[in-house]
Amino acid sequence: MRLLILGGTVFLGRHLADAALMRGHKVSLFNRGQTNPHLYSNVEMLHGDRDGNLDALRGRDWDAVIDTSGYVPRVVRQSVEVLKDVVRHYTFVSSISVYADFSKVGMDEQAPVATLEDQASEDVSLYYGALKAECERHVQSTFASRALIIRPGLLVGPHDPTDRFTYWVRRFGQGGEVLVPGRRDLPVQFIDTRDLAEWMIRMVESKTSGVFNATGPKERLTMGELVDGLTDAIPSSAKATWVSEAFLQAQDVKEWTEMPLWISDRTDWPGFSSFNLNLAIAQGLTYRSLRETIQDTWRWDLTRPQASGLKAGLSHEREVTLLRTWKSWNA
Repeated sequence: MRLLILGGTVFLGRHLADAALMRGHKVSLFNRGQTNPHLYSNVEMLHGDRDGNLDALRGRDWDAVIDTSGYVPRVVRQSVEVLKDVVRHYTFVSSISVYADFSKVGMDEQAPVATLEDQASEDVSLYYGALKAECERHVQSTFASRALIIRPGLLVGPHDPTDRFTYWVRRFGQGGEVLVPGRRDLPVQFIDTRDLAEWMIRMVESKTSGVFNATGPKERLTMGELVDGLTDAIPSSAKATWVSEAFLQAQDVKEWTEMPLWISDRTDWPGFSSFNLNLAIAQGLTYRSLRETIQDTWRWDLTRPQASGLKAGLSHEREVTLLRTWKSWNA
């Protein structure tokens, strides 16, 4: 299979390229050439800009394209127009953030998606989910039965640029007293990006179409089970200290950013970590063990400078202060 990846050198894109190459496919990557430009020596590198400079894609054809870097409908429409007659199958990487109401537990792919309040807006920080939903519509309206829409949840594992999951891996690896948010039975969902990439390549090979929620794991996972998994998988002296949501909110601790994976009851988003995954699992999505994901992420993170701060999670100083204050609350 001749496969074009829009992106292909960052996180999901690089894991997709790796999975495709391992299965013997011929891979072309289209990007600006600014991130990890020397990552691959055995793939075709096509350089340009999705917003206005697609010349490198013209006069070519591929069996399939995977769009990992589409966020703005106007920009996605440009690549769809260029590729509609020269690509047989179009996979668009969307997000579970497209859904309109996260108060509902167990949402499947038929749940309503968000709509843009301002049709002219391209503010991804404000309308991320709604913009992704509109991108989906552009792909589906042009490619129809040749369109595959993947809605991933939180992506984790080696080479994660967000550090949301890596924060917990590094923090437990460092040892000592670790502040953990909320309660042990809080549900969490995420997927090892390698599992997602391998499954997506198989879906593309079979020319599967439709819309799929794609997160994990297969069985319900709680924050308590994740903490137990971290303690078991990483050799360290780490000891979890659970603090209440009321305390975290009183201290203005930011959900998801300062405390990755934590979404409070006050936010009323139980559905954000409780998606129905039956359709993807029925189509062959499988998951490696939590232990493997933790250990591989830990080993990868150890190759990075440990003194540098992470993009997510509490700073050391902030955590120490919070733990001290929490103990005074309970003295």
